[in-house]
Amino acid sequence: MDFRIFTEPQQGATYDDLLTVARTAEDAGFDAFFRSDHYLHMSGDGGAGPTDAWVTLAGLARDTTRIRLGTLVTAATFRFPGPLAIAVAGVDQMSGGRVELGIGAGWFKGEHTAYGIDFPDVRERFDRLEEQLAVITGLWATPAGRTYTHDGSHYPMVDAPALAKPVQEGGVPIIVGGSGKRRTPALAARYASEFNAAFQSPEESRVLFERVRAACEERRRDPDELTMSAVGVLCLGDDEATLARRAAALGRDVGELRRNGFAGSSDEVVDRIGRYAEAGATRLYFQVLDLADLDHVEELASTVLPQVS
Repeated sequence: MDFRIFTEPQQGATYDDLLTVARTAEDAGFDAFFRSDHYLHMSGDGGAGPTDAWVTLAGLARDTTRIRLGTLVTAATFRFPGPLAIAVAGVDQMSGGRVELGIGAGWFKGEHTAYGIDFPDVRERFDRLEEQLAVITGLWATPAGRTYTHDGSHYPMVDAPALAKPVQEGGVPIIVGGSGKRRTPALAARYASEFNAAFQSPEESRVLFERVRAACEERRRDPDELTMSAVGVLCLGDDEATLARRAAALGRDVGELRRNGFAGSSDEVVDRIGRYAEAGATRLYFQVLDLADLDHVEELASTVLPQVS
């Protein structure tokens, strides 16, 4: 099992805020620092405003040394796949091969409306996602010196130079997630190195993992090639006062967080981790929403990780 920190900077965070959390996570021994890819806050006033995911990850690639970096998840509606493949490969080069690309169909209509981004119906969004995955992986897999052509409905490409290349052998690892019953498992089985069950209970996650494993078997791919992961909000407190304070800072109820996240005492969080492990997860993302509470990250590392590593 490995453990990652996941943040939501669209709620209001500067690059320096993200760098501080990423370095704290790196020093504390976490495997990765991930961020969402959103342009509009979902509650509150948005604070300092959003930052672009791949711009900030490029900075973190140079300002950190060990920790892996990535998105949960980039929306396929935000960028053309050719330029996205170039950007991600460039950040991979800048980081020395520490980048991962989480990508999804996009779901938040409000940010699309706010920033003038097309928001087609869900079927077309999944069509675009599937084609983006084909293009991105095709560009990275094209041998040096060759060109790449794609005869697609949404992103036709002719004689693309298929540069720049990631430094990771085989390309940047791709993460696909979601609760779709048919297309999501099929896309994960075809393109991903990781499947992520976001904000699902251990029992719900088990069902999603089983669907992806079945989709792998249909493609005659070894299901064990995919990492199965889950994500949930963190609210740790070994006394009720600390727990209540941290829940209040998130605007959430302690009882609700205990039911749906990694919340409660260190022993409770360890138990929750164990339930996800039993469901088949080998990687967990802890969603840290209060980026000013660096003690939260450090306490998770010092009180929980030693019991489960």
